[in-house]
Amino acid sequence: MLRSLLLASFLVGIASVAVAAPAPAPAPAPTSVAPVAKHPGDAAAGRLMVFTCHGCHGIPGYRNAYPNYPVPKIAGQHYDYLVAALNGYRDGQRTPPTMTMNIQARSLSEQDIRNIAAYLSSIRK
Repeated sequence: MLRSLLLASFLVGIASVAVAAPAPAPAPAPTSVAPVAKHPGDAAAGRLMVFTCHGCHGIPGYRNAYPNYPVPKIAGQHYDYLVAALNGYRDGQRTPPTMTMNIQARSLSEQDIRNIAAYLSSIRK
């Protein structure tokens, strides 16, 4: 009889712990939808910021005098490339032949960079 009482109280104790314990969270259902990308920026705002860029990058065939290198066209360039390049210049990870790009990029916020890239990438080549 004592053994039955002990077993019964043990089972009641286990049952109360099982009821009080929260159920494990279900695993998230797999989804085939890609995550939403960050907003690329405001092309209209970027258009107002690129006048300085045009002085070198907007002249067909322009070459820097010293050191002598061709200045690439950036109009129509891919958005992600422009963002990566400007971040690299701003953070000192990308070194151009002159310090001009590093100095220009240091004044840009992350939103400025996205706006400029949105505008430049929208231009038809």
